[in-house]
Amino acid sequence: MSNVTQLHNTTPEKLQESILNGIQAQLNDLKKSYQPKEPEEYLTRAEVSKLLKVDISTVHNWTKAGKLQRHGLGKRVYYKRSEIEKAIIQL
Repeated sequence: MSNVTQLHNTTPEKLQESILNGIQAQLNDLKKSYQPKEPEEYLTRAEVSKLLKVDISTVHNWTKAGKLQRHGLGKRVYYKRSEIEKAIIQL
């Protein structure tokens, strides 16, 4: 048994236009909600101190106090830029 669909009073051009309009509407909805994934930027202690305009020892103290989250690779220490920006609170 096969399913058969019959279309009456429509031309191939009208059918194609109708399909394209439906696809275009779906694509527009998808574009509105799509957010491209941006790669995470990692900063060194020196870059964080420049960004925040503080001494490197202050960055170290804030890390020990838990105000900044550090990430390591080997003996190197990095900070995620997004976490640094979240750590800055509005007064």
